[in-house]
Amino acid sequence: MSAIIKIKPLGFTWETSDPFLFCAYHEDNYPRGNQNLGPNESLEGRNIGQDFILKDGWRMYHGDKVPGFPAHPHRGFETVTIVQKGLVDHSDSLGAAGRFGNGDVQWMTAGKGVQHSEMFPLLHTEKDNPFLLFQIWLNLPRDKKMVPPHFKMLWNEEIPKISISDNLNNDTEITLIAGTLEQYTASAPAPDSWAKNPDNEVVIWTIKMAPNASYSFPTASEGINRSLYFFKGKEVMSDGYTIPSNHEIILNANKEFTIKNGDTEAHFLLLQGKPINEPVVKQGPFVMNTQMEIRDAIREYQQTEFGGWPWPSYDHVHDKTKGRFALYPDGTEIKK
Repeated sequence: MSAIIKIKPLGFTWETSDPFLFCAYHEDNYPRGNQNLGPNESLEGRNIGQDFILKDGWRMYHGDKVPGFPAHPHRGFETVTIVQKGLVDHSDSLGAAGRFGNGDVQWMTAGKGVQHSEMFPLLHTEKDNPFLLFQIWLNLPRDKKMVPPHFKMLWNEEIPKISISDNLNNDTEITLIAGTLEQYTASAPAPDSWAKNPDNEVVIWTIKMAPNASYSFPTASEGINRSLYFFKGKEVMSDGYTIPSNHEIILNANKEFTIKNGDTEAHFLLLQGKPINEPVVKQGPFVMNTQMEIRDAIREYQQTEFGGWPWPSYDHVHDKTKGRFALYPDGTEIKK
């Protein structure tokens, strides 16, 4: 029996299976930056505030000077933000902040409620600012939806990267953001995460395959959801299928699965986990179990703004001279 259940094309946002909610994929070839850390090009012709059209190879999203997502609330789930290229400036209603990217990952538990902004500063003024980001929404079970908000950084230098050669010495490189592989274990996720319990078999990997490389995935338990997102490359082969890029491969996690790459380097995201199997009610930035809990979230946000906004603007960016750093709510600052 084939390990492949279904193959389907990727949309603007990627559909996911329980315990994940969805994955946003942003790749933008930003131009040189200006003195305000925005693009050094005219914004004429863009729908500023709602710019999701890939004009000239890049988008402003909800930003009007700097690309990105100004302050917005979340409740009831987690965001795992993987920045392969470029930088993100984080600011939140807890007073926490950070600048991370070029391989770093931020793991944020929204829990009972937090506001945060995610802006994409264009620091390079003499060259282009390429950008590639995944943001994965990972659900929280009912008993964790109202935990205190939390964020932690998985710095690029500390994330395990494993290179595996096939019998023709073609390499597959796997970056472990969550889960285990052979004797390697990813950095610990946020403390209230569904991924914290190894019995839930949550895996988040990014994978890079050399041309013509083959790789056999380890099996997981029966009932585990697994999807492989082929987002860059030409084509791969498996179980008699030839699969072009920009497709999701939905898999039986407990079946052996080997993939062979074509003649171009290929890139993938692997998401896997035990389903939470609870009702999911989503409305915008809130994910709860019932419609009444959604109404409660909206009412509480209107009344409290989840602690308000302590920064000078909703699209706050950090000083151009700042390097990568994380400032936590207790005042602890880590610089990289």
